[in-house]
Amino acid sequence: MNDTTNNDIKAEDFGADFVWGVSTAAYQIEGAHTIHDKGASIWDKFTATKGKIFQNQNANTACAFYHKYKEDILLMKSMNISNFRFSLSWPRLLPNGTGTPSKEGIAFYNRVIDFCLEHGITPWVTLYHWDLPQKLEDQGGWRNRKILDWFAEYTSLCAAHFGNRVKHWMVLNEPMVFTGAGYFLGVHAPGKKGLSNFLPAIHHATLCQAIGGRILRAEVANSFVGTTFSCSQITPMSQKRRDIMAAKKADALLNRLFIEPTLGLGYPDENIKILQRIKKYQQPEDAQNMVFDFDFIGIQNYTREVVKHSYTVPYLRAKIVKASQRMVATTLMDWEVYPQSIYQMIAQFNQYKGVKKIIITENGAAFTDYCKNDEVHDPQRLAYLQNYLAQVRKAQKEGLKISGYFVWTFTDNFEWAEGYFPRFGLVYVYFKTQKRIVKSSGKWFRNFLSFSIGK
Repeated sequence: MNDTTNNDIKAEDFGADFVWGVSTAAYQIEGAHTIHDKGASIWDKFTATKGKIFQNQNANTACAFYHKYKEDILLMKSMNISNFRFSLSWPRLLPNGTGTPSKEGIAFYNRVIDFCLEHGITPWVTLYHWDLPQKLEDQGGWRNRKILDWFAEYTSLCAAHFGNRVKHWMVLNEPMVFTGAGYFLGVHAPGKKGLSNFLPAIHHATLCQAIGGRILRAEVANSFVGTTFSCSQITPMSQKRRDIMAAKKADALLNRLFIEPTLGLGYPDENIKILQRIKKYQQPEDAQNMVFDFDFIGIQNYTREVVKHSYTVPYLRAKIVKASQRMVATTLMDWEVYPQSIYQMIAQFNQYKGVKKIIITENGAAFTDYCKNDEVHDPQRLAYLQNYLAQVRKAQKEGLKISGYFVWTFTDNFEWAEGYFPRFGLVYVYFKTQKRIVKSSGKWFRNFLSFSIGK
């Protein structure tokens, strides 16, 4: 790894209106997976299937945030973090996906929201962060067009119960990931594979993205509504024409697939011909109904991808070259440490005229953390955050739209198929005892944000 860090970067340089925070997700931190009348999610079922998750781990307890939310929010406050992005669990609020809501589920999120506000922390709520109710997946989940109605019902419920206090909303978290990994590759819940699952899931998620936005804007006074996209700088392996074309296809799939229909540009099927088959699932009014004028776009960047042409990859004819094969600095996720990627993605999304504001809603890294004498020194993560933030500042100084930055993540948590092995947190968690220890990176972030006290 490049040990050169940007120690001179200061939060105040970004301006008083720049938003700083941390991001989490319900399934990854809450635990309490069967408490009261909570319904099962697709991840509850997926993690119970042997061989799907690292060491067959699950998030039945995770970080026990359901029981420890006060402790975590107070710790957040002590670290000068004033914006907390978390998601609502659809099956905790609607155990059957639709119908009668859970009074206990609603009460829990009311307690979390109220405690945040009591301590000067602004809640930023994500409606959907991958934990679809299993009862809905049993009916086809994101493949079933009925999800447009299911999602509308869920969104209205959230707006009605929390919208009087929550003004900052994100509709979907990384639709490319939950459709691609969950409905094409089968490596995430619900473990489906193939185009016949992937294409309708893409289309229905795109429509739900806009549906959620319209409902929140209509039903939440003074709302600030966005949605989030995973994105990675795409670099061709060589300047050969076939590698360049492969990179364009990968960029269309990974970076353009969901933002462009939202802006009224349609699906990028000129680069990926197979996307033209989505027309099979489209109705005449869908092209218009996919469009929504979001107040902000959340982009979530961790790395870049190097892509080469491959005859063996169906449909795309493009293959990602693993970072470990390229002899570059990597994280535990085998993601290249490449700070310039976050600048490049800010620049790329700035090219869309319809994007009003951009916020980095996730950025962070997993490295091997060692706890000694109740201290965790994580210089690699600290260098990562400083170097990526320097690139965010570079984008801002050049006049690009960038309005905020959220670290992924606050506490170490359950990292989906990788289980508890990769630790992304600013705060170390002993999962057996649920003890929290602020890492060196967390202490740095606390000091970094100290300028905001009393603002």
